[in-house]
Amino acid sequence: MIRRRRFAILLVVAMGVLAATAFAQRGRYRREIRPDMVDRKGVPEWKNDEQFKSDVFTFVRVRYNDHGGWGGKWATDYPDSDLNFSYRLHELTALEVDPHGKILSLTDDAIYDYPFLYLIEPGRMWLEEEEVKALRKYLLNGGFLMVDDFWGEEEYANFYENIKRVFPDREPVELPLEHEIFHCVYDLKKKPQVPSINTWYNGQTYEGWDGSVVHYKGLFDDQGRMMAIICHNTDLGDGWEREGVDSGYFKEYSERWSYPMGINIVTYAMTH
Repeated sequence: MIRRRRFAILLVVAMGVLAATAFAQRGRYRREIRPDMVDRKGVPEWKNDEQFKSDVFTFVRVRYNDHGGWGGKWATDYPDSDLNFSYRLHELTALEVDPHGKILSLTDDAIYDYPFLYLIEPGRMWLEEEEVKALRKYLLNGGFLMVDDFWGEEEYANFYENIKRVFPDREPVELPLEHEIFHCVYDLKKKPQVPSINTWYNGQTYEGWDGSVVHYKGLFDDQGRMMAIICHNTDLGDGWEREGVDSGYFKEYSERWSYPMGINIVTYAMTH
């Protein structure tokens, strides 16, 4: 089973302090790929309480293969989004958070030490059979997957083909705005659609000709537990990555939508 231990208790405490906490924009820093050589470039580092050293929340990014030889999509927005989101989660909640995060393949047994996985840009993802089996086992054993940043029907079709290989007998279900995940910490009045900053610079709020309608879909187990949230036609990760690039983008998307939705998702995932 996936380790959860003290996470739920810590997040219940956190929920009481979030709403009154304001964001402050920080500076930009550059991308690196190797996690052991990441230059944090202004993202504060912190130490966790020793009594919780085995129970910190760790933001784990999934490394996967791309269909047709496209490489590196799994690393989109890395490390900026991962470091910024981990810092904001630490700053705005009472949760003990690993300041570094991790990158793991689905076939790495270490994923069972972490109850939350983040998978980005699956529009050209192709899971190997061992990855399919590993993801199925992880989710059925209590893990949670967040899927983010893919646009349009073609990319969704590719993701859908892969997730149906993981769960042939389960269908992703559109989450209504009334669902708790949109309100458990931050009370969101609509489903957030976050464009990349370059799309925003071009005066658009979505990518592609058929990406205008945002979708948040859940994948559930037999007990009704949400195992995965699928964030389609939105790019929450760019709101985390680009928070220090442009104050207008920060205020409209990072502060208003990307961080609140991300914190809601983690809170929901760790308490259900």
